[in-house]
Amino acid sequence: MKSYMAKANEVDRKWYVIDAEGKVLGRLATEVANILRGKNKPIYTPHVDTGDFVVIINADKVKLTGNKWNNKVHAYHTGYPGGRKEIPYYQLREKNPERVIEYAVKGMLPKNRLGRKMYTKLKVYAGAEHPHEAQKPEVYEF
Repeated sequence: MKSYMAKANEVDRKWYVIDAEGKVLGRLATEVANILRGKNKPIYTPHVDTGDFVVIINADKVKLTGNKWNNKVHAYHTGYPGGRKEIPYYQLREKNPERVIEYAVKGMLPKNRLGRKMYTKLKVYAGAEHPHEAQKPEVYEF
């Protein structure tokens, strides 16, 4: 028996909307990464983007356990010598609450061309409104 290999033009993509209010960041991010990769589908193929679109609302109301809002930092490099910068997550939440979820999900996707393509299917919004009503997204509960 042969294994089924999905083809990129045969993938049926759905839109899901997830409410992040009260959800723990890591558990939310793993579920979203699995949807973006397509691992929740029976046609999952590792070398093909079989994932769905995900819209996350209320990103500013996501939770972190323990004292991570104060202790956890996002580190990045400017590209210049000595250009390593750090920003604590409580400041990141005040400045750009969407980035908290985006960084967590991006870290769980493959680090290659396919992973960058999967990441473009993630849409994160701080409030309860989003401009993707025309796609008729389904509410995803977990």
